[in-house]
Amino acid sequence: MAELIRLVFNEIEKMVRKKRILVIFLILSVLIPIFVYAQLQQTQETVKRLGTDDWKVALQQKIVDQQNRLNSSGIPEEWKSWLKVQIDQEQYYLDNNINPTTPGAPTFIRELIEQSIGWLLLPLLVMVITIDIVSGERSDGTIKLLLTRPVKRWKVLLSKCISIYLLISFLIVLYGLMAFLVSGFVFSFKGWTVPVLTGFIIKNNNLITDSVQLIPQWKYVIMAFGLAWFVCIIIGTLSFMVSVLVRTTPAAMGIMLAALITGSVLSGLATSWSGAKYFFSVNLGLTDYLQGQLPSIEGLNMQFSLINLSVWGIAALIIAFITFIKQDMLG
Repeated sequence: MAELIRLVFNEIEKMVRKKRILVIFLILSVLIPIFVYAQLQQTQETVKRLGTDDWKVALQQKIVDQQNRLNSSGIPEEWKSWLKVQIDQEQYYLDNNINPTTPGAPTFIRELIEQSIGWLLLPLLVMVITIDIVSGERSDGTIKLLLTRPVKRWKVLLSKCISIYLLISFLIVLYGLMAFLVSGFVFSFKGWTVPVLTGFIIKNNNLITDSVQLIPQWKYVIMAFGLAWFVCIIIGTLSFMVSVLVRTTPAAMGIMLAALITGSVLSGLATSWSGAKYFFSVNLGLTDYLQGQLPSIEGLNMQFSLINLSVWGIAALIIAFITFIKQDMLG
């Protein structure tokens, strides 16, 4: 156990020397203020257009705009289904006198973490910081020195895997903390106890509200960040596997980037192909289920996506360990 802990600390030290943590901090230091400013501008523009900051007026106008789009010709059927669900959900908020966009840092980070998976921001950051954990050492030859030590190969690889998971956990905490601090100074730090609706179910393109429940926003934020952490762990595990299988970092990065983009393309262009739901990157939007959004492909739901991603992650770990133990990593 002590030996494994030393190996983990060694891997983390290597990541620190490569300035990975600093790079993450700098990227987030640029992106998060941009997101906050964009949100502020959008809020001000909405108030200016409507002439009031009453959330009910804004939500009613949004419903009217969506109904006009729904009644217009030339809209694909899947878009109409999505719009209908959105209208029903927003009307439910309106009927129950619940503001889904209460101003404040908690609301901002809730919306940010929900969008960060769909935008592939967090998956891409995870891929960048983990993709060369093995392939990078094979390219520069340092893996030879590591494997000539009297340490079992599986322990070497396990230490790398643990260090990746620790770094991903740090990334999620840093992301949420920076978003909260920056947005708090702009929107205020209040809103943790604001009620949020969850439990919407989509069945046959219809919104089912029988299981909807009201929870405080802090609980919703924890659930959203937990799902985002799980998605990032799976992406990190798959990147870890690719790094073991591929000898060069650019090739490994290209494979993972193509896999992530393929999921986005399938979600948008192959909505009628039910087989696409088995691809891992189609199932990354776990936070969408909390919101009650219409799945891009029929048959997707929270349970299916969690099982699908878990199977992909377990399979990736098995392949990575078997390959690392059996293959000639010194050649």
